Amino acid sequence: MSTTQEGQLLWSPRGEFADASNIAAFMRWLDDTRKLKFADYEALRQWSVTEIEAFWAAVWDFFEVRAETPYRQVVNSREMLGVRWFEGSRLNYAEHLLRHETKAAPGQTAFHHCSENRPLATLSWQELGRQVRIVATRLRALGVVPGDRVVSYMPNVPETAVAMMATVAIGAVWSSAAPEFGTRTVTERFAQIEPKLLFAADGYRFGGRDFKRESEVRSIAAALPTLEHIVWLPYLDAAAALPELPGVLAWRSLLDHPDVPRETFRYEQVSYDHPLWVVFSSGTTGLPKAIVHSHVGVLLEHLKVMHFHLGLKPTSVMFFYSTTGWMMWNLLVAALLTGAAAVLYDGNPAHPSIDFLWKLAADTGTTSFGASPTYVQIMEKAGLEPGKLYDLSRLESVIVAGAPSTPETFAWFYRCVKRDLWVTSQSGGTEICSGFVGAVPLLPVHAGEIQARMLGMDVHAWRDDGTPAGPDEVGELVVTSPFPSMPIKFWNDEGGKRYRESYFEVFPGVWRHGDFIKVNARGGCYIYGRSDSTLNRYGVRIGTAEIYRAVEQLPEIADSLIVCCELPGGQFFMPLFIKLKPDFALDDSLVQRIARKLREDCSPRHVPDKVYALDTLPYTLTGKKMEVPVRKLLMGWPLEKAASRDAMMNPAAIDWFVDFANTTSDYQWRS
Repeated sequence: MSTTQEGQLLWSPRGEFADASNIAAFMRWLDDTRKLKFADYEALRQWSVTEIEAFWAAVWDFFEVRAETPYRQVVNSREMLGVRWFEGSRLNYAEHLLRHETKAAPGQTAFHHCSENRPLATLSWQELGRQVRIVATRLRALGVVPGDRVVSYMPNVPETAVAMMATVAIGAVWSSAAPEFGTRTVTERFAQIEPKLLFAADGYRFGGRDFKRESEVRSIAAALPTLEHIVWLPYLDAAAALPELPGVLAWRSLLDHPDVPRETFRYEQVSYDHPLWVVFSSGTTGLPKAIVHSHVGVLLEHLKVMHFHLGLKPTSVMFFYSTTGWMMWNLLVAALLTGAAAVLYDGNPAHPSIDFLWKLAADTGTTSFGASPTYVQIMEKAGLEPGKLYDLSRLESVIVAGAPSTPETFAWFYRCVKRDLWVTSQSGGTEICSGFVGAVPLLPVHAGEIQARMLGMDVHAWRDDGTPAGPDEVGELVVTSPFPSMPIKFWNDEGGKRYRESYFEVFPGVWRHGDFIKVNARGGCYIYGRSDSTLNRYGVRIGTAEIYRAVEQLPEIADSLIVCCELPGGQFFMPLFIKLKPDFALDDSLVQRIARKLREDCSPRHVPDKVYALDTLPYTLTGKKMEVPVRKLLMGWPLEKAASRDAMMNPAAIDWFVDFANTTSDYQWRS
């Protein structure tokens, strides 16, 4: 693996593989119906970002989007703020998720699913549709109407997917938190959107250990005064009595209802700007951002990315390890848009053995396998060679996400899994519920390289002064043209102030995502981690404010600062720096209480790798914690490029970090 060089050619698609791809079919369709010929992918991409109205109209027509009323115009403006997509249309995202129910053979699998306390099983398209229609009908009977918020504190099991689709089917607004999230993390999210109904499980199992969640659900419910109903899933103990909670009813009683015929069920046809779901990104400068997407925007984007970029078909099986608190879970369920099956797994990816996910892939006939660079490192250290252990003959592609991928990550798959394999890296975000750069089945794979910028995503690398970076020059990832899955708003964001500040403040009118990107001469892309203060840990973005709110409640701590830096090989180092109150010292007991506080209030991912005590922390003259400059110093930037002393409240405070970056042996930045 040490001989694999960045950019080295590792794989090229066979002619029949490329010709059979959905994107090749789309190009032929454009030729037949629009008289548009494109010599290669880059020509198609250029058209998709310059003629955005024609491109997205073509996506709508190619996939025969079902809408009760037609749209009046594709897009109202090239300005990103205030843009409106497919005005006049009325449709439903869940209806499209279940479109393939009528085409599926009797018993054909929609979900493969298993967990640490449930054996591998399947849910057919017909049974999925039946359950969604019943739950949707029962939600209506409970008084849930279009626009009401329905939230979930559930593991990655079929019941959660059914609950999501049923919620969306009736025009209610979905939001989800993973059950490993602590009470405070959940309530800070859900309290913002004032939900009417909560789906909750009694707990989850991880690494062979049960984590009960009844007390957390009680606390969450108590913090949500608008809550009228709780649907309770006895996941850990199916025989347990129903807990005494306000408005509680059991999941099984919700399903205890006559079948609702497909022909008579009514999907709520909602306006083009009707909220689909609220996903929460980081709380870097306050409460987590409540990001709202529309039915039409997510539908068009997911049709595009699942078919054209991930290459899924009705014969495909997609598996990506995810919790219900990450947007990758939403994307995994979106595999249904293509008629493919999805694999839902809840539990530790290395339990009961390090090779479990590969056994699951073989048992389910997975064709598209999702992994993180960190998971690859664990397998490599264990000497695992899945290709020799399991029948992976159906496996066609690997989706690497959650961190920048290295050439060694790519090489491991070709050496230890399969030689003829489409290995792809992706990068996007919760904010768009998709990717900016990623897979293209028409293109070759180069080591450590993301294949291309995605269709309809006008992505560029810009210098700090707003000028375009040249080929192979690292810059800020910006998007200069609107795209459908942009958030339609943040919830309770009066006048859109926080939305503008989050993405459009640095370069007015241009989306700045907060990642460093490099685009080479052939269009290949490299992501170099965050350019802002958001913490990216194993693909899950964490807001620094969430950590400060928890840590600074401890009586010993006067102030704190946290950063997360990407290490070689897809690893991360997340140190927490604290200022102690007088007469307190940093010891093992305090470190353990910090970890416990973050684990209980937030989640295990919020726990730092190491804690350091300082006399003072660096602030700007305007009173902002200098998270980005500290991160840059730890990543090897010289002080003169990382920070300006003239802009600091206490310039001497930065010197500790300069010395720390130069002398510490707690981590290694260069391989």
